[in-house]
Amino acid sequence: MDVLLAAPADSLGLTVDLALAGLTVGCAAALSGIGLVVCHRATGVLNIAQGAQAMAVAYLLRDLVVVRHWPVWPAVACCLLLVAPALGVLLDVLVHRPLQRRGAGPAETMVAGLGVFVLLIGLVVLLWGPAPLAGAPSPLGGTPIRLPGGHTLRPDTVAQLAAILVLGLGVTAVTRWTGFGLRLRAVVDDRRLAALAGVDADRLSAAGWAFGTFTAGLVGVALAPYLLLDPYGLPLLVMETMAVAVAARLRSIPVAVATGLGLGVAQAELTRLRPSGQLLPLVQAVQSNLFVIALLVTALLAGPHITGGSHDLAPLAARRARPGGGGPGGGGRGGRVAGAVCLVLLLLPLGFRGNDLRSALLVPALALVLLSVVVVTGYGGQISLGQAGYAGLGALGTGLLMSGRIPGVPPLPALPALLLAVLATAPLGLLTGWPAIRRRGLALALVTFAVGTAMSRFVFQQPYATTGLTLDRPALLSGDRAFYLAELLLLGLGLLTVRALHRGRTGRALTAVRDHEAGATAAGVDVPGLKLLAFVAGAALAALGGGLMGLAGRAFDPAAFDPVRGLLWFAAVVVAGADSALGAVLVAALLTGLDAGTTAGVSAVAVGALAVAIGRLPGGLAALPARRPRATAPPLPASRLSPAGRRVRALVAARLADERRHRPSRADGGPP
Repeated sequence: MDVLLAAPADSLGLTVDLALAGLTVGCAAALSGIGLVVCHRATGVLNIAQGAQAMAVAYLLRDLVVVRHWPVWPAVACCLLLVAPALGVLLDVLVHRPLQRRGAGPAETMVAGLGVFVLLIGLVVLLWGPAPLAGAPSPLGGTPIRLPGGHTLRPDTVAQLAAILVLGLGVTAVTRWTGFGLRLRAVVDDRRLAALAGVDADRLSAAGWAFGTFTAGLVGVALAPYLLLDPYGLPLLVMETMAVAVAARLRSIPVAVATGLGLGVAQAELTRLRPSGQLLPLVQAVQSNLFVIALLVTALLAGPHITGGSHDLAPLAARRARPGGGGPGGGGRGGRVAGAVCLVLLLLPLGFRGNDLRSALLVPALALVLLSVVVVTGYGGQISLGQAGYAGLGALGTGLLMSGRIPGVPPLPALPALLLAVLATAPLGLLTGWPAIRRRGLALALVTFAVGTAMSRFVFQQPYATTGLTLDRPALLSGDRAFYLAELLLLGLGLLTVRALHRGRTGRALTAVRDHEAGATAAGVDVPGLKLLAFVAGAALAALGGGLMGLAGRAFDPAAFDPVRGLLWFAAVVVAGADSALGAVLVAALLTGLDAGTTAGVSAVAVGALAVAIGRLPGGLAALPARRPRATAPPLPASRLSPAGRRVRALVAARLADERRHRPSRADGGPP
């Protein structure tokens, strides 16, 4: 039996040292919480892109100091006092203000925030590359401050504590006891009514976004000296600190500060635990990922306070003239064209060779993963940001079964292992499906993101789960072309399954839940059961795609199922049309082609830019044909008509004129 080694009784000095060390991370989390709370109170929006903003400012500071040889303090002033607030105002003017004026719902606002998140990551990768960078400057690095008892405290930690005190007290004083704070609360409560009362709502909103981006930059500058600058890791780390703001219910700055400092100190104190035996890897994972656990717990407990309305997902689904248009082979000319394009893109790699064909192996696999987003979000009306986690479970489960790592199960061939991994992962969809029964919108998004991040941190990145894996293809499918044909067959089965799920009574019930949950409940629809069905089916599709991704590369790559990559996939599906299965296939082909044939970051920039504009593209690109005005053919000139045709036209015109003369008007009580 494993036994935790207790700390010695005279370890008070170690406790103090660990607490002081934990203040560094705790201060950054507290600053993040202040920025999120203030931005939400000023704009009514949770700044889901804060992690990417922090990362972009940190990269810019390093570039100015290390590459361009600026002095540290002028570079810090430029980044925090000029660039960060300007970025916030720019995002307000170009992204969020049009959504507010149009009265967009929480779902569209969240997708636009995800677009900013993905766009900034893509721009950083384009400018500075995907590889992590070291050497981020520390503005207050130097000799540690000596405290009584022989303890030390870093100067930058002292500066962060001072910033927390100044910002916390300053924001509290401004919002409670000034006219500016009164106008700010009025804008958040009812923006239109405040504008009618003469309040400049746009200016107040811009100030809120400027402050939020300033604090995001402050978090990036504070964390960067202790980490490698990673365009994917740093945004994810800052995003995990949303637990602080969620614990404060997006309202209380003191609670946010106390939670951030407490979690930072607790994470440092946990390093004292040194279990023996098999518990060691799990305890170490908890020690380094306490904020992930906190985000999951706070999102589950405080979800009702941050949820959106019941119609959140309606704008994300394309509206088509014919029912079922979002399914595979949707009706109409647009559906036939999209189907033909998909068929060409899927068959084209059969003529490839070498690395080109090897890269194309990811297209059908990724298409299955994206189809899981279509089922959960487009058909089921539930926002899920954790589908990358289920894809990773499919790949990992396939490798564990093929390697004989499951106790009592002998090593299995590839296809049975893949099938069992899918069957084992599908019920795990309840991890996100069960919270969806009482949550929707932003609350559900945070829960699903936390679940996916927990899978990545506690399973995919742990050696106890990923060492010694075997992922090899069957002998008949060892060649890339043969394996690609098998992937196409499985993709076809997946599309047929999605079509069957979308059509008929189940599809109509899912659409009713998506469009108006309360109305569906009143009509007798089993809403909880349908939600669970959508998440279970989505988990199965994602696991199938993830298993194929692992077999295609003959290895399990944790980076392929990173939570940030899952955010990119979700945004891409919404941009293509959340309820368009063919759109998911097209997105898979385009993302794979851009990643393989262009510079790293291009795909993220493209998806992010389109997601930012989702407010102007309700329903995504798949709904464009429905919004395009239909051109009517001009009447034939009289010179091209026969004498009989001219007489028929004259008779029809006379009959219509006579009907208009005798039609009762609204004033006479007739129909309009």
